Amino acid sequence: MFKIKTGYSMSVSAAVIAVAFAVSAVGPAAAQERKSIRWATSSTSSYGYKVAAAMVKIAEEALGGEYTVTVNPYPSTTGAMKATMDGNGEIGYTADVGMTQVYASEGGFKNYTPKKGKLVHAWYSYPMESFMATSDKRAGDFKCWGDFSGKPVFFTTAGFMNWLNFMRIYKALGYQFKHVQIDAKTNSDALQSGTIVGSVAYTTAGRSLSSYWKETDVRMNVKVINPCPDEVAKLKAAGLAVVNVDPTKAFSKDVGVKTIQGVPILFGYNMRSDMPTDVVYKLLSAFYANRESLAKADPGFTPLARDFVGMQVQGINANPHIPVHSGMAKFLKEHNAWNAKWKIAN
Repeated sequence: MFKIKTGYSMSVSAAVIAVAFAVSAVGPAAAQERKSIRWATSSTSSYGYKVAAAMVKIAEEALGGEYTVTVNPYPSTTGAMKATMDGNGEIGYTADVGMTQVYASEGGFKNYTPKKGKLVHAWYSYPMESFMATSDKRAGDFKCWGDFSGKPVFFTTAGFMNWLNFMRIYKALGYQFKHVQIDAKTNSDALQSGTIVGSVAYTTAGRSLSSYWKETDVRMNVKVINPCPDEVAKLKAAGLAVVNVDPTKAFSKDVGVKTIQGVPILFGYNMRSDMPTDVVYKLLSAFYANRESLAKADPGFTPLARDFVGMQVQGINANPHIPVHSGMAKFLKEHNAWNAKWKIAN
């Protein structure tokens, strides 16, 4: 009996080992079969990177485990856009102003030819509001945005969408854009030392500050300088909006104004037209289904939760001549928000 049990035990052990080897062999093969989606964003300290990193789990679940999503940071938003259009990413961080420049071959996209294909409308996620700030010690030197013309200013990292936003702001106002490139982490030191006399700040959905501006807010006293009434009029005449931001929702200290006036831009994560229709449709549907939980986790998503479909429409309408991804078109048609005048990307 003992011999029979021992033999039986050894047979079972051999079977278990065989199965274990079979599973271990299949595991890597299955993993290799998963397709890759590379999500290109701006630097790790940016809000754009933070959002992408938070969306990975939702994205992978929405795609049924068929894809592995990785977040790849680049020095700037422009860099992330080019990486995606050159085939080094599948989702590219961008904004309405960046999309405008791609199709107009302006700014950082002048003489640029994508190796793979241009970005098309795919998903818009949150608004940002760009405005000007300085140190409290120098606040008395500035009354309008024109007072910063031709003077050393950090307009956010070169290639960032808020940087592009102030380029078009200065162009509309006829001011001299004198950008001084610094490491964003040294923003406070540069303002206090006088290396720069002003620094462009921005909020997400009128609430969240970027990480380096949160640090600046803690380390020093800053003052916001609003545009003067004639500047606001010129900006509106040029087709740019000027919106109000409650400073108490963004800053921990008094910034010298009861209401911040900024020029908004709409951020998104767009893709090339060769991304499969069902992938974009499933992603949008999942983000839509999770919109309330996203807003609870990050107030920057509040406008998205309030009107998810309307934000997609707003993003397209900012550049209606740019094609819409077929997956986004399917999603909008399902929600009765498709405009027949828009063009679906091939």
